Amino acid sequence: MRDPYSILIKIVSSEKAIKMAESENKLVFIVDRKAKKPEIKEAVEKAFNVKVIKVNTYIAPDGRKRAIIKLSPEFKATDIEAQLGITVG
Repeated sequence: MRDPYSILIKIVSSEKAIKMAESENKLVFIVDRKAKKPEIKEAVEKAFNVKVIKVNTYIAPDGRKRAIIKLSPEFKATDIEAQLGITVG
């Protein structure tokens, strides 16, 4: 497997992404366009020591690939956002 940080380019910190983290326990990342869902799942699990339930991907109109990652209930998406320096409020 590739280095997790070569797959995960950056976390999305839009208002919609923050609401998803709070209400649905999901994180949104911009990822490498060639990355497959199992690679993205493994990269998030290794980088943040969490359990991933589901990965949805799409290519945005700007050409970047985004991944919506649903975390297991025992892990909080808001904790990871705080760890990365994203604050709400």
